[in-house]
Amino acid sequence: MKLGFIGLGKMGFNMVQRLLLGQHEVVVWNIETEPIKALKELGAIGSSSIEELTKKLPERKVVWLMVPAGKPVDENLDKLLSLLHPGDIIIDGGNSNYKETQARALRAEEKGIHFLDCGTSGGVWGLQNGYCLMYGGNKGAASYAEPIFKSLAPENGYVYSGESGAGHFVKMIHNGIEYGMMQAYAEGFEILEKSNFNIDIPAVADAWQYGSVVRSWLLELAVNAFKADPKLEKLTDYVQDSGEGRWTIQAAIDFDVPAPVITNALFARFQSRQEESYAMKVVAALRNQFGGHAVQSKN
Repeated sequence: MKLGFIGLGKMGFNMVQRLLLGQHEVVVWNIETEPIKALKELGAIGSSSIEELTKKLPERKVVWLMVPAGKPVDENLDKLLSLLHPGDIIIDGGNSNYKETQARALRAEEKGIHFLDCGTSGGVWGLQNGYCLMYGGNKGAASYAEPIFKSLAPENGYVYSGESGAGHFVKMIHNGIEYGMMQAYAEGFEILEKSNFNIDIPAVADAWQYGSVVRSWLLELAVNAFKADPKLEKLTDYVQDSGEGRWTIQAAIDFDVPAPVITNALFARFQSRQEESYAMKVVAALRNQFGGHAVQSKN
């Protein structure tokens, strides 16, 4: 299949390579030109603008967007809606909020254009291992684009999730679960690290990959990190979040679903960004006031 691909960052660049390996023709565009040049050398078709990209596509056009959530999606969507025709397909493969996706799909539908949302998981390892894809939108358009999903994903690694927004909703929940899993690993390894047993944490993590009920790809990645830096001395404890955890918790509130693990995992990330905690100062002050418990003063 011949398709357009906009957005050649860490994920997008590797995804185009995987599509080329799957014998697709890929017309690429990116704000910065270096990724375009690099992919042309690998067999992609370069373009100097979105207008040129669409002109190089066949009569029924398919364009994959792999840009940051929010304004970049809307800017590219506005441009594409002015260039595409009824029956054409736009796929948003980024981590967009599912409610914004539903609104975008309605805008596209007014012009007879299909807007599919595709949650994409696999990170920088996707080129090698494939990407798990969760997509939603018009079923006929999704079926037409299936050869793309099939090439990007490993065997059995893509799933039609339902109507517009469902793909991004499923990916949002996927990432919320990921928050909780990572936090559980992190807390467990810290308890091991603080113990008096002088435990070889990289060796333990490695052994847990074989037969253990907690084995997972995340654990494999932890082993890789420990082997590169056993004490994690090269890292700070600052952890950012990219939105999906917050959206998952909001969905839990909207649907009256208790989600304490995911919620606490997000709040732990907030705590990691504080140089010092005013809240914990309040706790220390209160303990001192009612019980005379010791406090530590700044010099």
